[in-house]
Amino acid sequence: MGDSNAEASTSAQAPSTVPPLALTVEQRKQVELNRLRAKATQRQREQDAATTSNPNANNKRTINGANNGSSSSSKPLKRDSRLGKYFEYDLSKMVNSKAGFLLAEGDTVDEDLVRKEKERELQRRMQEMEPPILLDPSLNPKCRECGTVDINQMYRKVFGCLVCKKCEEENPDKYSLLTKTECKEDYLLTDPELRDHELLPHLLKANPHKSTYANMMLYLRYQIEEFAWKKWGTPEALDEEYERRTAAKKKKKNKKFEESLRELRRRTKETIWQRHQDEDHKHEFGEVEDVVNGVGQQVCQGCGFSVEVELL
Repeated sequence: MGDSNAEASTSAQAPSTVPPLALTVEQRKQVELNRLRAKATQRQREQDAATTSNPNANNKRTINGANNGSSSSSKPLKRDSRLGKYFEYDLSKMVNSKAGFLLAEGDTVDEDLVRKEKERELQRRMQEMEPPILLDPSLNPKCRECGTVDINQMYRKVFGCLVCKKCEEENPDKYSLLTKTECKEDYLLTDPELRDHELLPHLLKANPHKSTYANMMLYLRYQIEEFAWKKWGTPEALDEEYERRTAAKKKKKNKKFEESLRELRRRTKETIWQRHQDEDHKHEFGEVEDVVNGVGQQVCQGCGFSVEVELL
């Protein structure tokens, strides 16, 4: 036992008899290059693993080299073929024609047309805008009833009437709107007078009964009344004319009814008389006349009634 331990200690302390490998300069250089390549490969694998396992803020996998500054060495991702075909445009060379289209380089734009369209758009915006309230109270338009500057702009633009919404609702006998039919029936105005916008301004509105019908023409009540008083003189004269026309229309209707009644009576009498004549009269036919292709006519000698007779 003691001999074996002594031999083991002696062998452990003895120097190795294998001589070290002698490498040339080229071999050492190649070994060093291989070691550096292996370290670079290992480092790249660690970075790829970290990039794949750590998504970005949008919970998407980041592109290789986006976070390590090595984007120049990494290849870009291939485009997904499922997205279909697409065209790339250079927006820096596009010209906006202000008409909904982007013109490519080399295409011409009608500057005069664009300028006119801008002017029309500016005019439309100016018409839709409400006039500003001036600092000087005396220069602002005021309501004709209460004097407030908060007037109804639609009434001002269409009818030229300065009135606020509150006074409009409190005075329906002056500021309510009338239809064209009401103006013709109640104030006895004619179509040419109602179509003249300078004479009687009106508001066009879509017909609520059916979209294909003609637009409604709405008029301001006090303007219609003022025009009617000028036309007929006084409200009493308008009432007299209305009663006269109503009586004439009623008389004409009664006359037409009486005429239709007399016509009905006449036809009834003729029908009864003819029926009695047919019952009392007995036809006495003469000889057959005007024979054509075996068919002739017999005429009653009393009333002139004729019948066709087929000859055998």
